[in-house]
Amino acid sequence: MTLFDDFVFFFASNPTTLLGAVVVLFILCLVSSNFPSKEMGKEPPGPMALPLLGNMLQLDLKRPYRTLCELSEKYGPVYSVYFGTDKVVVLAGYKAVKEALVSFAEEFGDRQISPIFDDMNRGHGILFANGETWKEMRRFALTALRDFGMGKKVVEDKIVEECQFLIQMFKEHKGKPFDTKCQVNYATSNIISSIVFGSRFEYDDPRFKNLVRRANENISMAGSASIQLYNMFPRLTRWIKNRQLILQNTKVTMSDVKDLIKQLTETLNPHSCRGFVDCFILRKQKEEDSHVVDTHYNENNLLFTITNLFAAGTDTTASTLRWGLLFLVKYPHIQDQVQEELGRVIGSRPVQMNDRRNLPYTDAVIHETQRLANIVPMAVPHKTSRDVIFQGYFIRQGTTVFPLLTSVLHDENEWESPHTFNPSHFLDKEGKFTKRDAFMPFSAGRRVCLGESLAKMELFLFFASLLQHFRFTPPPGVTEDELDLTPAVGFTLSPSPHVLCAVSRQ
Repeated sequence: MTLFDDFVFFFASNPTTLLGAVVVLFILCLVSSNFPSKEMGKEPPGPMALPLLGNMLQLDLKRPYRTLCELSEKYGPVYSVYFGTDKVVVLAGYKAVKEALVSFAEEFGDRQISPIFDDMNRGHGILFANGETWKEMRRFALTALRDFGMGKKVVEDKIVEECQFLIQMFKEHKGKPFDTKCQVNYATSNIISSIVFGSRFEYDDPRFKNLVRRANENISMAGSASIQLYNMFPRLTRWIKNRQLILQNTKVTMSDVKDLIKQLTETLNPHSCRGFVDCFILRKQKEEDSHVVDTHYNENNLLFTITNLFAAGTDTTASTLRWGLLFLVKYPHIQDQVQEELGRVIGSRPVQMNDRRNLPYTDAVIHETQRLANIVPMAVPHKTSRDVIFQGYFIRQGTTVFPLLTSVLHDENEWESPHTFNPSHFLDKEGKFTKRDAFMPFSAGRRVCLGESLAKMELFLFFASLLQHFRFTPPPGVTEDELDLTPAVGFTLSPSPHVLCAVSRQ
């Protein structure tokens, strides 16, 4: 009797064992394509993964970036880990991340679109798209944003104007404790809204408030443990509550944006564009008149590009500003130095962008806020566009890649005190502002944040203007030491819910 005959006889007489074997074989077949052989070359090292589950049991699903940083200490700057059956290559530390995103920009330049973001965007827009659609939409958006003043004086004036609305909202609390979240989000959202739609919204506009609220909710839920599970096992967990809430929010937001587009279309003047939407509509009409086949200028790309710009232009800048205020309450001696410099250099007149070069300490505090706040710790995931040998390791085409930005901004080889709030990271011995190569909060390479120049302008003008007008303190009965700097769970890292006092200085 052959060995094969022995196996047949054994399983025939043990049907339960046969069923178990079939299940095991099915699982092995299911995951075999995701656990490739070593024939193509040396692959990045990493912890042993379980079938189906991968390394899920080792990961903190609420804050996976923490686990990934810890694993890099054992496995090095380039290693692999499995999110369920999906292999992910993690890049840790400034040198590895910069080399991948800049020196290998093409190879690491595609976007990995997780199931939840595929559900929300369907391959349209800018943030979660690839190929020609992404290239054309990004190119058009950059041109339009620049045409409407991104990084220029016209947008500076809009931000300075919005500062006054925000200051007035803070004053209405009369020095009593309040949560800064809504007002700061409304202010930053109004800047991108003025560029996209051509006008700002009133802070009490119900549609505007709901647009901001839903965008914030979706970004928060997208980082939840349940959504991490959905992304790993989309066929098994489509029913989860957070996914249903995200899709419902997206549906309502799409309806609101369609209404706004309709209003802008009805009042469109072909000779005077008010914002991004007008430019897109005119380009869409031009392509339709020319009978362009397979045009990228369609309703879906317009809708999803708007929502991408609105959400990204609101959340990250607002969260950074709120972190900045929280850090200054936590470290009042740093707030003292910022306000001393502002008073000495500017006095009581409105802040202008030209003032930044004469405010090195204030500028350093803003940069240190961005560094330590670590708003997008894992970046938005990338994907390899082709097979690549990187730092001696073979990474095949289509592999998900996490450029771990938190490991760059907190790299112990690049920063003197990486885990503490230290504005001196951005000051030389003479107290002048100095740039740092490892300062990469906007990522790098092909997928670098397209609103970087706008965000920098907003952060400086909002931050400096607020510090001119207010002294920020903890609520009564709370000491600086008791303030919690633990970030909330989310796709981006915002401060945990808290209240502050804004005491008028004027």
